[in-house]
Amino acid sequence: MSLDPDCIFCKIISKKIPAKIVYEDEFAAAFEDLNPQAPVHILVVPKKHIPEVHAMSAEDREIVGHLFLAAKKIADQKGLHVKGYRMVINNGAGAGQSVFHIHLHILSGRRFSWPPG
Repeated sequence: MSLDPDCIFCKIISKKIPAKIVYEDEFAAAFEDLNPQAPVHILVVPKKHIPEVHAMSAEDREIVGHLFLAAKKIADQKGLHVKGYRMVINNGAGAGQSVFHIHLHILSGRRFSWPPG
């Protein structure tokens, strides 16, 4: 997997920056968000550096699909599926993306409104 030496998530993946890792396999890592927006706020990231959705290629389809399967495993382990959870991917600064390494937010533990934001 290719990593960007300047990316904070790549530094977490390579263990250069500590984080509370809740899940890890050969394609993805998941850790608690440092600025949680819900009682449960976990980020699921691919181990390959992909800056944003529009930087994905067809060869990334399995990696990106794997993020959802990893999120399901995490939700199962934490029992989040019982009361529900939200999964969010922000793409671009205008949509709230602040770290340019695609990531899936898992949010749970409070009521969410619609529309979001």
